Amino acid sequence: MWSFTNDKPVYIQIIDEIMNRIALGIYKPGERIPSVRDLAEEARVNPNTMQKALAEIERNGYIISLRTSGKFVTDNHELISSLNRDRSEEIVRNFLSEIRRLGLTVDDAVELVRKYSVGNDSGKGE
Repeated sequence: MWSFTNDKPVYIQIIDEIMNRIALGIYKPGERIPSVRDLAEEARVNPNTMQKALAEIERNGYIISLRTSGKFVTDNHELISSLNRDRSEEIVRNFLSEIRRLGLTVDDAVELVRKYSVGNDSGKGE
């Protein structure tokens, strides 16, 4: 599941992955996340790199450290909803950017979305 590229620092990519896990509900509000050591082992990175990423996420309020109990996802549902909106907007911006690169219009994009979503969440457009 962890896959790193050379286009940005690894700790930033770790932040993105953990934030995605929070947004997707893999790490649920109020739930304890794996330890720094366990996450570092899973991602195959140095624990210091993982700690740097988690410290940034904590600074932004998405996780909370309880000294003897570990790190937990915030139970601030408004903050997590905001994260989901931000991630959704990023997906739409990237999608529209790709659509434009293909020489299509926003109307073309809307038509494609309708085609693949009308009465069908499987993405087959039927």
